[in-house]
Amino acid sequence: MSRILITSALPYINGIKHLGNLVGSQLPADLYARYMRQRGHEVMFICATDEHGTPAELAAAKTGEDVADYCARMHSVQADLAHGFRLSFDHYGRSSSTRNRALTQHFAGKLAENGFIEEVTEKQVFSHADNRFLPDRYIEGTCPNCGYDRARGDQCENCTKQLDPTDLINPRSAISGSTDLEIRETKHLYLRQSALKGEIDAWIDSQQGWPVLTTSIAKKWLHDGDGLQDRGITRDLFWGVPVKKGDQDWPGMEGKVFYVWFDAPIEYIAATAEWADAQGLSDKEWERWWRTDKGAQDVRYVQFMGKDNVPFHTLSFPATIMGSREPWKLVDYIKSFNYLNYDGGQFSTSQGRGVFMDQALSILPADYWRWWLLSHAPENSDSEFTWENFQASVNKDLSDVLGNFVSRVTKFCRSKFGEVVPTGGAMGPREQALIADLTARLKAYEGHMEAIEVRKAAAELRAIWVAGNEYLQSAEPWAVFKTDPEAAAAIVRLSLNLIRLYGILSRPFIPDAAETLLAAMGGGDDWPHDLTQALTAARAGDSFSVPENLFRKISDEEREDWSTTFAGVRH
Repeated sequence: MSRILITSALPYINGIKHLGNLVGSQLPADLYARYMRQRGHEVMFICATDEHGTPAELAAAKTGEDVADYCARMHSVQADLAHGFRLSFDHYGRSSSTRNRALTQHFAGKLAENGFIEEVTEKQVFSHADNRFLPDRYIEGTCPNCGYDRARGDQCENCTKQLDPTDLINPRSAISGSTDLEIRETKHLYLRQSALKGEIDAWIDSQQGWPVLTTSIAKKWLHDGDGLQDRGITRDLFWGVPVKKGDQDWPGMEGKVFYVWFDAPIEYIAATAEWADAQGLSDKEWERWWRTDKGAQDVRYVQFMGKDNVPFHTLSFPATIMGSREPWKLVDYIKSFNYLNYDGGQFSTSQGRGVFMDQALSILPADYWRWWLLSHAPENSDSEFTWENFQASVNKDLSDVLGNFVSRVTKFCRSKFGEVVPTGGAMGPREQALIADLTARLKAYEGHMEAIEVRKAAAELRAIWVAGNEYLQSAEPWAVFKTDPEAAAAIVRLSLNLIRLYGILSRPFIPDAAETLLAAMGGGDDWPHDLTQALTAARAGDSFSVPENLFRKISDEEREDWSTTFAGVRH
């Protein structure tokens, strides 16, 4: 038995996430956590809402709520949706927690103590109308390069030129539209990542088998241009972790908060401490996952995220941990994902384009979405959601292959033998060939799941379902029954055991359907090590029930209706 720590990139608090967000981190992390638990490993699966920063303040202002109240409400909404999608977190924390505040301030203090923090005076834009310093992306104006009139203070979206706010012609606040702006001096803390470049580089080189997507992004940031740059870790904002040096005030930093990207990854650790608090456990229970001097030396730590989060997890967060010079656990494997696009374009939270988590669950149960998203996970390249593909995948894989097999076997047995596993007959060459085929396929499935090759694992699971259908078609128990009821009983008995096997193997992907299958077959969910044994687990005389319509088909009318509904702007 191994101990496996799993974290998913934290979803931001400002609104409900779309399916692209879901498949880029939380859902594949859940697949892996469920599988590892089923294989008997001790798993700690952690996620949280990322609650600090300007977008949270603005989202709260838009709804007229205090930002703390807004975050509490949206945390509850996101937690409910995570449960709706059957995400099996051991704890779903909050980056605004007292645990994260204390840990963030602790890390900053240690980094300063070790010479990895520098105070820098810089010039920033202050908006009198908004009474705040404006982050670069909250300043808009005309691009001096191409003339686009909605260029942001960090980059022009039209010509992609990187900009400073002072480059913009006729700059204005993106919050209020005010042009009453002033350049002011302000002092900030910078994490001296450049001083840790050699350590980070050597650490990345020492990692075995990381996805090319992960290492290529990290190396680009490390070596392109001027190489790894120091990063500002404080902001002039109202909402966030107050800047302190451990538990001491930090002279000159009054009224400032830590940058959201400094405190958010620390929440992985803090959320595990929140888990211990919620369970009434002592600090040593969470420290055994995170402190290599307190038991975490034998933990395998796996992170899941979209490719846009890779630089922070391969560079900035490791720099924070390394620079503390304390024995914290560093990540062992980073599984990163490309983007899921929507029907010829991109998902857009701001434009409401695409399917969002709440909408998805309002039209179909979680398993339908889990299956399509995981079997089309954007691992090696971007992938695209289309309603035609979704309909075809659900109707073929879930309804025709898995659902149809379960329905045919259980209903035929009920009509000929009653709702009990029939007695009589014995396995022959056809059954032995099936077991040999499934044994090879199971080994491949396990290999893909261990390696977190999500699409390959889904394809192998589907092939295992297909093998059952092909067996049933060639064995023809309905024809055999007319001349040899006992031989038909043996075919049906094996087929009923296949349903139980499918329940066990499918659980990481489609947990609700898997529970239905196992409940129908009288329970039992031990992972199969010997398929001959596993396919005789349900014995003659055991009762079973017939699951009603495991998966329904999606009609053309529904597909067309949903395609229209989700093309527009979400209000």
